[in-house]
Amino acid sequence: MKIYFHFRASAVNIKDMAKQLLNQGRRWYVIHTYSGYEENVAQNLKQRVESLDMEDKIFNILIPTEKKIKIKNGKRKVTEEKIFPGYILVEMEVTDESWYIVRNTPNVTGFIGTGTIPTPISDAEVKALQKRMGVEEPKFQIDVVIGTPVKINEGPFKNMEGKITAIDEAKGKVKVSVSMFGRETPVELDFLQIKKS
Repeated sequence: MKIYFHFRASAVNIKDMAKQLLNQGRRWYVIHTYSGYEENVAQNLKQRVESLDMEDKIFNILIPTEKKIKIKNGKRKVTEEKIFPGYILVEMEVTDESWYIVRNTPNVTGFIGTGTIPTPISDAEVKALQKRMGVEEPKFQIDVVIGTPVKINEGPFKNMEGKITAIDEAKGKVKVSVSMFGRETPVELDFLQIKKS
C-alpha cells in the first residue's frame, strides 16, 4: 500500500514540475524540422498562428542564416546558408495550446528539450545568434581543406602546383606550399587564385 501511495505522489509532483516549466513566460525555443523544410515549416507556422489567433502566445519565428562567400570554378558568389540546418527558433509562451500548434505543424519533429517539455535557450545565445546573422560582411567559403592539391591559376606563381597548408576563411586567403628551387616554399594567395588539381 505504501509503494502505491508513493508512486501516486511522485506522479503528481512530475505533473506539477511540468506545469512550472511550461509557465516560463515569453522565451525562445528551438524546434527540430526535417532538413530542407525550414522555410516551409516557418510559413505554415505563421499561417497557423494567424488563422488560430495565437499572436499573443507565438511571437516570432526565425530561421538562423548567415551570408558566406563561396568560390567555385574561380568565381566568387555570396550565398545565404542556414547556420543550423533542420532547426528553427520560435519566440513564444509555452502553454498546452501553443505547444500543440507548434508541435503539430507539418514537418516539425519536436522541440529541443527533455521529453515533451521544451527547454528555452538563454538570452545570451539568442543575442549571439542575432549578432552572427546581422553581420553584413559575408564569410569566405571554399571547398578545399588542408592538404588539398591545388593549381595556381593567376599571379606570379601561375601554373605552379602545391598543397594547401593553411586556410584563413575570414580574409579569403590560403597558404600553399609550392616547390621552388628544390625546396618547399609557402605562398599566400587569394581563394580566387587557386583551383583544385
